[in-house]
Amino acid sequence: MKLILTHEVTGLGAPGDVVEVKDGYGRNFLLPRNLATPWSKGGEKQIETIRKARKAREIANLDDAKAVKQSLEARTVAFAARAGQGGRLFGAVTPSDIAQAVVAAGGPSVDKRKVEIPQPIKTTGTHKALVRLHADVSATVTIDVVATTA
Repeated sequence: MKLILTHEVTGLGAPGDVVEVKDGYGRNFLLPRNLATPWSKGGEKQIETIRKARKAREIANLDDAKAVKQSLEARTVAFAARAGQGGRLFGAVTPSDIAQAVVAAGGPSVDKRKVEIPQPIKTTGTHKALVRLHADVSATVTIDVVATTA
C-alpha cells in the first residue's frame, strides 16, 4: 500500500514522505490515526504543502539544534501531577504535558510531536524523555514528577 505520511512516524518517515507499507499496517494503524493519507496523483500536490509546513516548524540548522540540545539537557523539568498512595499517578504524563512543562521551566519551545516517551510515565519520581530536534540531533530531557494534593 502506498501512503503519504502526514505526521512523523518513528522508524518509517517524516511528514510528506511517500512510503510503501503492508496493507494491514496502513489500513489498521496509519490511516485510522490520521498519520497518513492514501497516495494519489492529487495527493502528490499535498506533499509540497506538508514539507513547507515541516520546514517552518523544525530547527533550521545543526548548530541551532545542538544549542537547543545543550539547553534542554542542562535543566531538570519539574511536573506536578495528582497522585494516589504509593506515588501512582491518576492518568499519565503525555508528550504535550512535557512540552508545556519545558516552556514553563524557561526552556525553548518544543513541538509535542517531537517528544517521545519510552515507557508511559505513571509514577512520581525522575523519568527521561527523548526530544527529536533535528534529523541528527536528539536531546534527553529529565522530568521530575512530583505529587500534588488537589
